[in-house]
Amino acid sequence: MISRTREMLIEKGLFLTAIFSIIIILLIVLFIFREAIPIFQEYGFIHFIFGWEWAPSDGEYGVFTMIVGSLCITFLSLAIAVPFSFLCAIFMAEIAPQFMRRILKPVIETLAAIPSVVYGFFGLIVLVPLVRTHIGGTGFGILTASLILAIMIMPTIISVSEDAIKSVPLEYKEASLALGATHWQTIRHVIVPAAIPGIITSIILAMGRAIGETLAVIMVAGNVAQIPSSILDPVRALTSNIALEMGYATGLHYSALFGTAVILFIVIMILLVIANYFHYKKKIVVGGGYL
Repeated sequence: MISRTREMLIEKGLFLTAIFSIIIILLIVLFIFREAIPIFQEYGFIHFIFGWEWAPSDGEYGVFTMIVGSLCITFLSLAIAVPFSFLCAIFMAEIAPQFMRRILKPVIETLAAIPSVVYGFFGLIVLVPLVRTHIGGTGFGILTASLILAIMIMPTIISVSEDAIKSVPLEYKEASLALGATHWQTIRHVIVPAAIPGIITSIILAMGRAIGETLAVIMVAGNVAQIPSSILDPVRALTSNIALEMGYATGLHYSALFGTAVILFIVIMILLVIANYFHYKKKIVVGGGYL
């Protein structure tokens, strides 16, 4: 009787905690949307999204250049990080000897725990001069910001992908090897396809961090609101726009920054919906669940 009461209390407590978390998130979202309403009413939602000029002193609040900047930085960082992280996860899960896993695992976890300001400082001191000297441009731009973000999101992709690869049932591997396949053929044709949903999840998580990163991007992206013509051009991300101007914004300018947050929210939701579509499309049903 006592154990049943205890279980019931634990279940109710967990339920209340989950409901409380959802309410807090909804209140934050409602507050952001409420504060953004004036800019959408006075400036126009379509004009706000597709306007090319951001000049609050002249009454111009177009964020299209920043949407393009955020997407360029995010996708280029993913293009750099995903292949390396994917191969590293395969190596750690299937090929690396035990002693090497014990070294690599804590190193990667440490990389994930480093504050973003440290990555930004590294990019400012090392990568910006390196890109300026050996590739071109001022060093502040899409390429440098993407390189920093790629380093920052790699631990997430590696850790989650490694767990996904390890979660593939051992019977799959044993059956493949029993049929005469080599270890590499088993990895390529059996283990990796079975782990694809988990690998896509790791990319979703990394994409969320890349598009939401602020401080490191501010330090190396150049923060110029323009449509880039090359990966060396400086850009301003949506997150950077909010962080740079929120300290002194008033009136419609203040509302425009909350409008920027709303656009960022919408962009993230669209990307998550697309990524989740591919995640569930690739799932493999096993028994009552799926991998």
